[in-house]
Amino acid sequence: MGKKIVIALGGNALGNNLPEQMVAVKKTAKTIADLVQQGHQVIISHGNGPQVGMIQNAMAEFSRTHGEPMAPLSVCVAMSQGYIGYDLQNALREELLERGIPKPVSTVLTQVRVDPQDPAFAKPTKPIGPFMTREEAEELAREKGYTVMEDAGRGYRRVVASPKPVEIIEIETVKDLLNAGQIVIAAGGGGIPVIAEGHHLKGVGAVIDKDFASSRMAQMLDADCLIILTAVEKVAIRFGKPDQQWLDEISPEDAQRYIQEGHFAPGSMLPKVQAALDFAQSAPGRYALITLLEKASDGIQGRTGTVIRG
Repeated sequence: MGKKIVIALGGNALGNNLPEQMVAVKKTAKTIADLVQQGHQVIISHGNGPQVGMIQNAMAEFSRTHGEPMAPLSVCVAMSQGYIGYDLQNALREELLERGIPKPVSTVLTQVRVDPQDPAFAKPTKPIGPFMTREEAEELAREKGYTVMEDAGRGYRRVVASPKPVEIIEIETVKDLLNAGQIVIAAGGGGIPVIAEGHHLKGVGAVIDKDFASSRMAQMLDADCLIILTAVEKVAIRFGKPDQQWLDEISPEDAQRYIQEGHFAPGSMLPKVQAALDFAQSAPGRYALITLLEKASDGIQGRTGTVIRG
């Protein structure tokens, strides 16, 4: 029997620039189409770290050279949702049609409410934009006042606030599209971060972690499974050390212990495990899977990946 699955796509599923993205989404579409063909109901979310950084840099340059107001980061997140969704929905629609599956695919520009008192606003941690050398990062910090930090041994990046998602504003729209038999792309890039001021939703300068947003959306949709796709087939403890251990199925208690022992890198595997744990514990019968993009179908059939089951 088919499951209701929320798939959170990592950066490796989208490439680092527009030409790479147009190639990457074709491969990504095949993996998603496999799950649809198996009878699962699929909702897709995705990251936008490189894309939103490039968009904001382009808008900043336009503002500098033309004297126009700078586009807020929330608007840049909305732009990234649109152009990533455009490529992804077209690639997936094409792949499904080639398999004789005429299912509509829709992208929903999705706002996600955050708490204005979230402590994350005082401590930026979410990497966006391209990787830089230490010298390039220090120059960017001096010139524009950005906060920069080293990202999991891969180089330096700009970091912005990453508040936790509270509510998916367009969740009823997503439900209606699913009930109409559509495949939905929503909460892209973690969603457009907004705070509520009465009936008004005001964009804020932040980027919500896409894994936490995907977990929140999966909970609100009463999904059976959250799949977080990343660059490794399984989660490991003591990663990169001689006694490294790959994890198959772990209990919430073990997952929490590994988090407390510091086995997972912040900004990399840590939010994935935390988001997976949040979803698995949110209701009986729910579980989360972390694995490679190419292994999603095998993972859902229990052949690979790391599973956290509540």
